[in-house]
Amino acid sequence: MTTPAELDRHFREAAGGLPGGPARADPAAPVRAGSRLDGTTLLAIFDAQAESRHLDFAARWMQQQGGGYYTISSAGHEGNAALAAALRPNDPALLHYRSGGFYCARARQVPGIDPVRDVALGVAASADEPIAGGRHKVFGRAELAIIPQTSTIASHLPRALGVALGIGRAAKLGVACPWPREAVTVASFGDASASHSTAVGAINAACHTAYQGIPVPLLLVCEDNGIGISVPTPPGWVTASFGARPGLRYLAADGCDPVAAYDAAARAVGLVRSRRRPAFLHLSVVRFLGHAGSDAEAAYRPPADLAADLARDPLAATAAALVGSGLLTPAGAVARYNAIGERVRDTAERALSSRPLASAAEVMAPLAPRHPGRVAERATAGPARAAAAHGQHRAADAGGPVTLAQAVNLALGELLDTYPGMCVFGEDVGRKGGVYGVTKGLQRRFGPARVFDTLLDEQSIFGVALGGGLTGLLPVPEIQYLAYLHNAEDQIRGEAATQQFFSAGQFRNPMVVRVAGYAYQKGFGGHFHNDNAIGALRDVPGLVIASPARPDDAAAMLRTCLAAAAEDGSVCVFLEPIALYHTRDLHDDGDGGWLAAYPAPDAHVPAGRARSYGDGTDLTMVTFGNGLRMSLRVARRLAVRGIGARVLDLRWLAPLPADDLLREARLTGRVLVVDETRRTGGVSEGVVTVLTDDGFMGLITRVTSEDSFVPLGPAADAVLLDEPTIEKAAVGLLQAG
Repeated sequence: MTTPAELDRHFREAAGGLPGGPARADPAAPVRAGSRLDGTTLLAIFDAQAESRHLDFAARWMQQQGGGYYTISSAGHEGNAALAAALRPNDPALLHYRSGGFYCARARQVPGIDPVRDVALGVAASADEPIAGGRHKVFGRAELAIIPQTSTIASHLPRALGVALGIGRAAKLGVACPWPREAVTVASFGDASASHSTAVGAINAACHTAYQGIPVPLLLVCEDNGIGISVPTPPGWVTASFGARPGLRYLAADGCDPVAAYDAAARAVGLVRSRRRPAFLHLSVVRFLGHAGSDAEAAYRPPADLAADLARDPLAATAAALVGSGLLTPAGAVARYNAIGERVRDTAERALSSRPLASAAEVMAPLAPRHPGRVAERATAGPARAAAAHGQHRAADAGGPVTLAQAVNLALGELLDTYPGMCVFGEDVGRKGGVYGVTKGLQRRFGPARVFDTLLDEQSIFGVALGGGLTGLLPVPEIQYLAYLHNAEDQIRGEAATQQFFSAGQFRNPMVVRVAGYAYQKGFGGHFHNDNAIGALRDVPGLVIASPARPDDAAAMLRTCLAAAAEDGSVCVFLEPIALYHTRDLHDDGDGGWLAAYPAPDAHVPAGRARSYGDGTDLTMVTFGNGLRMSLRVARRLAVRGIGARVLDLRWLAPLPADDLLREARLTGRVLVVDETRRTGGVSEGVVTVLTDDGFMGLITRVTSEDSFVPLGPAADAVLLDEPTIEKAAVGLLQAG
């Protein structure tokens, strides 16, 4: 592997040995005949590339000193500085992790920002680092329109598509956006990542959208160094995959040649900006210093390949272009490089003494900010204003008590009236009105700019939401079934939930994900339409998970989720029990016991607050979702047997309503957790943990569904929790104590 010392020496020798160029040229003149690149810009590109190169050296030195924690190098990819020079500083960028050159070049376009300090503090995991505050080493900064990314497998590409679409949609809806309407969104990634399903899906979604005539100002930049960690990318594969894709303009250039890279980037940017259609820029680059600091590249790359890469050093190529055009002498290029190196080392030394994050509270501060008072005010005042503006309460449209599906439909309409930037979208939600009619009539009422169908790709649905939230919209995507959410769960875990954490709150992607979920549908489904697995969601830090069962709760909780998204940037998942969508009765046919009046405009349910039913003193049944209806039915039968049970509907699965849970548990001293999800990884585990951690000394038992997928037809009854099982456990708990 080429070491930092060898790479440093190579540049000095290559640049110092260049033949002298012509007399000093006019910096404003093109550096090459027919090129758009002028001398002043080329000098700025060189300085950015040199800063990035020395920062890579400094990162390894800092690690040796025990104060550096990140050594993924940008060396060899510094040609992306030319890409930055071809863009505007207010073009939003979502960058590959080898984008040091781009970051340094972009920073030169905005006064008052020192990219060397930014990156060095990031390597040191310093609390003073300006984007993530020491939580991770990322390229990002709000003033530079660089949105921080932590992915290594192009999982930011769906979000990039969402940003590109969101800018135009925000302008159309009159919603304030951080970036101008004519902006180009750029997303960069590696050649190995280009084959990842997330990248392939996002690029397909961009082409699919553009094919319909919808503006997609997205520039996709593949920085192709020919290898993914140790696995070579087949030569020609990227070109074969994307070179003739319908609806995607393909351009290629040598990313190690600053003039060629700049000219290709400028052309690509111009095409995207003027035509508002996606383009694919393929830059051929090299990789120095291995994949990361511990990577022994010599173990899998022959010396001839390493030598060939060294001969293509982009920094040496830029020095040659400067010398060849008379802008620098060979000695001047080396001196300029050395001066930058001294400044980088001085900055790195200071970064070593910077302050690290010191406590869990400090680390977690931007993770999921909560302002319940402000959320409550927004959740109640907004719908009330919307109702007043329309001269009536929208519940009048229902003509009386409503079902769960009707309540969600009414609430979505009310909230679309309340929030101008709110958009409802997903598979079949527009013209059809959803598989279960929950979004029926909304597109007709609010138009296709705010209620629209998407392609059948959950990663892209989330990407539209993630990008839309960054552009000022308030996205409410629908995932048609809970089982489908798992196709794209990393977009929630790795992208949505981390955005505030890794940007210290400078960027946020507010969203409320509606999911039709759980089991108990009759006559339809099997596993993919009756999924009860939510353990992966409950494991995501900061995620809000709402699980309404009653119609009035559903509407009020949806108000809370939208308000939390708007106020705090919260990422919320709103789980809607499919089997209860159209349920009307509770105990007997025709009793209408599951219907409820639509809540008044000033009603909302604070996150983390439960709802209790009954005043029994023998037993507390803790439940949620379909379990609420089953538990209420069982409680009535227990009452006939002289057993007084109270039922607590958790309503929120994250954060769990710990205070309400403990209060209701202590009122009876006996707790039966009724959990329709699986025994392993289900909600009951968290409920029992809350009780034991907080010192509850009474009896606890739980009933759950089996650790099984849900089969088709009557066989589902064998693995799903049912009322006889609940009743038997309740009686057994009383007999035990």
